[in-house]
Amino acid sequence: MKIDGACHCGYLSYEAEVDPEKAMVCHCTDCQVQSGTAYRTIVPVPDKDFHLLSGEPKTYVKTAESGNKRLLTFCPHCASPLYATSDGDGPKVLNLRTGTARQRDRLVPKKQIWTRSAQRWLGEVEKTPKVEKQ
Repeated sequence: MKIDGACHCGYLSYEAEVDPEKAMVCHCTDCQVQSGTAYRTIVPVPDKDFHLLSGEPKTYVKTAESGNKRLLTFCPHCASPLYATSDGDGPKVLNLRTGTARQRDRLVPKKQIWTRSAQRWLGEVEKTPKVEKQ
């Protein structure tokens, strides 16, 4: 599936070819802290299928629970997260943050990972009162 997207301010923009069947939710505590919410939605993209059209992302290196280094990219202007990938040489898989994709409504998660860190209240969200606009 061909997708395109951008950060919140539009400085970074991209096109990518993704497999929507691989979209997922990550509940790890790093994703909770970095996204500022209960989880993050991602879709893996081989780096050969990702094309940055504008801008130059800023990179932050974090150490995963495994000890591996992860490169987190984001917009240097609006701080929108773009993707994470492994450190080092060779072909990469980018875990694209689906919130930046215009087609995010079609990237329905098919799997959840790091569920041991999932917030217990997530199942209750559907029951809470809804307000269409603030």
